[in-house]
Amino acid sequence: MTHGVLLFAHNNDVVDYVKQAIYCASQIKKHLNLPVSLATSENVKGIHNFDKIIPIENPNQKQTRNFYDGTFKQSTLWSNQTRTNVYELSPYDETIVMDTDFIVQNSNLNKVFESNEDFLINYDAQHIDYDSKYTKEMQYVSDTGIKMCWATVFYFKKTKKVKILFELINHIKDNWPFYRFRYQLLQHTYRNDFAFAIALHMMNGYQTSTWPKTLPIKLLYVTDKDIILSKTKNTWKFKHESGIVSLIKDQNIHIMNKIALNRVIENE
Repeated sequence: MTHGVLLFAHNNDVVDYVKQAIYCASQIKKHLNLPVSLATSENVKGIHNFDKIIPIENPNQKQTRNFYDGTFKQSTLWSNQTRTNVYELSPYDETIVMDTDFIVQNSNLNKVFESNEDFLINYDAQHIDYDSKYTKEMQYVSDTGIKMCWATVFYFKKTKKVKILFELINHIKDNWPFYRFRYQLLQHTYRNDFAFAIALHMMNGYQTSTWPKTLPIKLLYVTDKDIILSKTKNTWKFKHESGIVSLIKDQNIHIMNKIALNRVIENE
């Protein structure tokens, strides 16, 4: 059985996702010792650490979102719709898929390959400022909706059941206006977290189930309203929107402030 990590990258005017993917892959190699493939619509030039580059089209040229760097805001194109094709794109029998702004800092994710499960994902995430308003706000897809699902990082084996899951996620993506209305989502733009949550809700008979189980990690994050103050080896220092300053060391962290993350990468 082959094991590996698959990343996706579509650049825009604000964020260089390829640069993030190269940095993300370096941390994966260091802490997980796994091969890394990149699915991208970009022309990857220069030195990189990918075992395989998978050319794909950029499917979305109209969807936009706001990118924050603390209080600074800039709106630009946002392409996030190729992740639903991971089942066909992955060159591995067992795959970890993650955002390029998910920074691996320990080996805990390797435990997924010891599991008998065919799909693992987290329903909960924790802002590293435990009193942050976001920890509570991001528990459900809407005020009256289903439990949130985080497609930031997940693991799958190529089984019949998982193939059906991704076929359903693609169906939801292709019919997003209907499912956004059906699940009372206020956000108009397509979001993988919501599509995954809806698909799992449907596959489990519209009720809570024991499938899938969660990843063997706690999903920690900072938002794009949080500022990166410094980064030294495996220690990150953040100033949160609330004004609180905190440190995180040797733990995996999802850094949603992509603009600040790019600055850190450039100074590495």
